[in-house]
Amino acid sequence: MKNLKLFFLLFCSLVHFGFQDPTISETEPKPEQIKQLLSEAETSIDMMLFDKAQNQLNKSLELAKRINHKRYIALSSSILARMYSVRHEYDKGITQLERAISIQRDIDDKAGLNYSYVMYGKILNSKNEKVRALKYLDLAKQYYEEQENSEQLGIIALNKAIIYIYDEKTRQRAISELNNAEIYFEGSNNKYELSRLHYYLARSYIFQEDLKKAEQAAQGALALANQGGYTGMTMYTYGLLSEIEEMRNKPSAALSYLKQMNNVRDSVFTANKEALATEANARFGVDALKNTLDELTIQNAEQERTLKVNKLTTILSVALITILSLLTLSLYKNNNLRARANELLQKKNSELILAKENAEKASLAKAQFLTTITHELRTPLYAVTGLTHLLLEESPTESQKEHLNSLKFSGEYLLSLINNILDLNKLEANKVEIVTSTFDLKKRLSDVLIALKNSADEKNTELHFDYDKSIPEKLIGDPLKISQILINLLGNSIKFTEDGDIWISVKKTKQEDKKVSLLFEIKDNGEGIGKEKQKAIFDNFTQGSTQINRKFGGTGLGLSIVKNLLSLLGSEIELESELGEGSKFTFELEFETPEAEIKKATVAAKIDESKLTNDIMHNKHILVVEDNKINQMITRKILEKNKVVCDVADNGTIAIEKVQNNNFDLILMDIHMPGISGIEATVEIRKFDEDIPIIALTAVTLDDNLDEFYLNGFNDIIPKPYKTEEFFHKINKYLAARETTV
Repeated sequence: MKNLKLFFLLFCSLVHFGFQDPTISETEPKPEQIKQLLSEAETSIDMMLFDKAQNQLNKSLELAKRINHKRYIALSSSILARMYSVRHEYDKGITQLERAISIQRDIDDKAGLNYSYVMYGKILNSKNEKVRALKYLDLAKQYYEEQENSEQLGIIALNKAIIYIYDEKTRQRAISELNNAEIYFEGSNNKYELSRLHYYLARSYIFQEDLKKAEQAAQGALALANQGGYTGMTMYTYGLLSEIEEMRNKPSAALSYLKQMNNVRDSVFTANKEALATEANARFGVDALKNTLDELTIQNAEQERTLKVNKLTTILSVALITILSLLTLSLYKNNNLRARANELLQKKNSELILAKENAEKASLAKAQFLTTITHELRTPLYAVTGLTHLLLEESPTESQKEHLNSLKFSGEYLLSLINNILDLNKLEANKVEIVTSTFDLKKRLSDVLIALKNSADEKNTELHFDYDKSIPEKLIGDPLKISQILINLLGNSIKFTEDGDIWISVKKTKQEDKKVSLLFEIKDNGEGIGKEKQKAIFDNFTQGSTQINRKFGGTGLGLSIVKNLLSLLGSEIELESELGEGSKFTFELEFETPEAEIKKATVAAKIDESKLTNDIMHNKHILVVEDNKINQMITRKILEKNKVVCDVADNGTIAIEKVQNNNFDLILMDIHMPGISGIEATVEIRKFDEDIPIIALTAVTLDDNLDEFYLNGFNDIIPKPYKTEEFFHKINKYLAARETTV
C-alpha cells in the first residue's frame, strides 16, 4: 500500500509540473505581450517548429485567459488551427476554428473572423470540400475588399488558385487567380506567401509544359523560403524541382533534388525531436522530482529515495527508448523512400524514353501531313491568283478593278497566312526570314482597309485612317509581314467592335539619315480585354474569355502571330485596354528610305533592259508540265497573252517524250504528278539535253534545303502561287541567257 501511495503522489507531482509553465509570470500580462507571442507562433509554424509553436500558443492562451481578452483567446485558437492544418490534422483544426469563430461573432471581431474564414477555406480545400472552401474565401474577400487590404486579397487569390489548379477543367481560372495574386502581392514583404505564390506559379507552368518558366518560378520560391527559414516550403520546392528534372529526363538531377528534400525533412524531424526532448526534460526534470520527493521524505525517507531512483531511471529509459525508436523509424522510412524514389526514377526514365520515341513518330507524321496539306492549299490558291491576274488583264471597269485588286491582295495575304499557320513553330523559333523590298506603305495600308471594309460594314463600324504626310513615299521593309500584322490587328478590332469606330494612325517619330521610325496605333471602342487576360492574350489559341469566344468565334491565333512577327522585325506590341471601353494596340517599326538603292537599280536596269522585257517571250516554245487542268489553263493563258507558243504535258512520262521529239526553249515543271515526279522527269531529260532551261513551277513547301532541286538538274524554282512579275522575270532571264549561248 505504501508503494502504491508513493507512486500516486509521484504521478500527481509529474502532472502538476507537466501542466504548469514556470515561465508564465505572476504579474498582470499585457496585450502587447500576447500579440508578440502569437506573431512568434505563426513564424514557428511557417518554419515547421511545431513544439516551439505549441509552447508559444499555450503561453498566449494562458495569458489571454488571465486577463479575459476574448479576441486573443479566439485568435490563439485560429493560429492553433493553422498549425494543425500544416500537420494535416484537419479535424482538430476545424474544432479550433469553430471555437474561434463562435467567440469572434459574439464580440463582433471582423478582422479576426475573416482571418478564421481564410484558414477555414484552406482546411476545407485540404479535405476536398472545394465548394465550401470557396464560400468561406469569398466571405473573407468581401471584407478585405472593403478594407482595401491588398496582401490579404493576394492570399485569398492564391488559395483560390490552389483549389482550381489540380482540375483540368478549372486550370485556366487558376492561372487567372495566380495573375491576380501577383498583382496584389506587388510590393509585399510577406516572404512566406510570396514563396507559396512562386511554388504554384511553377505548378501552373508544369501543366502548360513550359519547364523553363517552371524552373525559374521554383527557384524563386526556394530563394524566398531559404531567406525566411521556411523549412516546409524549402522541402516542398525541392520536391517540385525534382519533378521538373524528371520531366526533362534528367534522373541524376532529379535524384539530387530529392536527396535535398529528404535532408530538409530530416532536419525538421530533428528540430522537433530535440524540442520534445527539451520539453520532457523541463517537465520531468530532477528539480521537479526533488521538490515532490522532499515532501514525501517526511513520511518515509528511505522509501522515497529508492522510488526516486527507480522512477528517474524509468523516465529516462522511456525517453531514451522513445527517441531511439523515433530515430529508427525515421531511418527506416527514409531508406524506404529512397528505394521507392530510385524505383520511380527508373520507371519514369523508361516512360520518358517511350514517350520521346512516340513524340518523334508523331512529329514525323505531322511533318508529312503539313507537306501534303500545304500542296493541297496552294494548288486552288494558284487558281485564284492566276484567274485574278487574267481578269485584270482583260480591261475591267474601275469598280471591277478595285474589287480584283482587293481579291489579289487578299490572295497574297491568304498565302502568307497559310505559310505562317502551317509553319508556326518555325516562326516562334525565329527561322522565318525577312524579305525586304521597296514599297509604298500608304498604298499597303489602303489595300488593307479596302480588303477589310466589307467586314467593318457588316459590323456597322467605321474605319478612320490618319497617315502622317511627312512619311517618305517609298520605304524599304517587308511589306507582306507588315500587311499581315495590320490585317490581324484590324481584323481583331473589327471582330470585337460593333456599331463603333476604329482609328488607324501612322506617325513618324524620328528620322536619321536613311533610317525612319514609325509609330503604328490601332484603337477601337469595342469589347475591350480584362486586366487578368492582358498578359495571356498574345499566347497561341488564347481568347479573352469563354463567353467572348462563343459570341465572336476565332482561333485565338491572330495576336500570337502579330507578337511573333513583330519580334522577328525587332519590335514589341503594347496593349492598353479596359473591359467594355475598347483597346489600343501600339508598336514601332524602323524602315529605310530607298534613294541609294533606287539609283543602283536604275543603272542595272539600263544594262539589261533590252534582254529582260516580255518581248523576249514572243514566239518562244515553252512546255508546261502540269497534271491539274485548271492550272494548265491559267499558266497557258498567261503565257499566250505574251505571244508564247505553249505545249502541255499531263505527267512526267509525256513530258520526256515531247522533249525528245520537239524543240522547246524552256520547260515549266510541276513536282507532284501521277506516275513519275517532276524531279525524276528532269533527271531523265538531263540525260539527253543538258542545256534546255527547266524551272520548277511547284506548290510544294520549300524548306531551307533547296539543293535537291539544283542537284537534280533544275535551273530555278518558282513557288505557286507566284507574283506575275517574278514569274516573267525568271522566264525572261533564262530565255535571254539561252539566246546568247545559241
